[in-house]
Amino acid sequence: MSEFAGKTVVVTGGGGGIGGAASRRFAAQGGRVAVYDRDPAAATRTVSDIAAAGGVARAYACDITDRGAVEAAVAATESELGPIAVLVNNAGWDVFRPFLQTSPDDWERLIAINLVGALHMHHVVLPLMVARKSGRVVNIASDAARVGSSGEAVYAACKAGLVALSKTLAREHARDGITLNVVCPGPTETALFEDYRKGAGNPEKLAEAFRRAIPLGRIGQPEDLAGAILFFASDAAAYVTGQVLSVSGGLSMVG
Repeated sequence: MSEFAGKTVVVTGGGGGIGGAASRRFAAQGGRVAVYDRDPAAATRTVSDIAAAGGVARAYACDITDRGAVEAAVAATESELGPIAVLVNNAGWDVFRPFLQTSPDDWERLIAINLVGALHMHHVVLPLMVARKSGRVVNIASDAARVGSSGEAVYAACKAGLVALSKTLAREHARDGITLNVVCPGPTETALFEDYRKGAGNPEKLAEAFRRAIPLGRIGQPEDLAGAILFFASDAAAYVTGQVLSVSGGLSMVG
């Protein structure tokens, strides 16, 4: 398949579970993938997987909380891979504690990574898309933004902000030929979810509780998110913008 042949795709947090799965899927469909991650080794692993499968990708060490680093990575991407056609804002971080047990230092880091980092990415990439009158942005939020999640108050607030940002920018840039949509993962087997389980008194009991609560009977895998991400980035979604899709095995059914 070559849905994304000739298109440059940026995936932030591309060295992680969901970002890595999306990066590999984009490359398998012909995309030239720029894998952004603050951990260069993680980004390189994803790129190595893509190269081994015959795809095209480059790793970029990029801390999205650093505006200068974002500008440098975007400039390098456009120079080395070509004009950015798709931006997937996937990078995120969480701390799993009740709100009253968190500190302002926790809040600052959560906001910097989950909201300000995405602001940087939009602010740097969108002008390029506006100039070309074309682009797809897919933002990865969380079902915590839609229904709340105990122990994730500030994270949920940041992701809710990302949803609102996406809808607003979708309105502002519709006439520029740019669509912005949101994918909200439910419980998914990632490093972040593993940290969440470790913070519980009984990780296996928590995992089993999730499995029982999810109508499809299992916790999500990173690959389960890739299809939704690629749909929003594809020509099939050319008339879809400002929308939010939960990928949670039915755990949350939001109207």
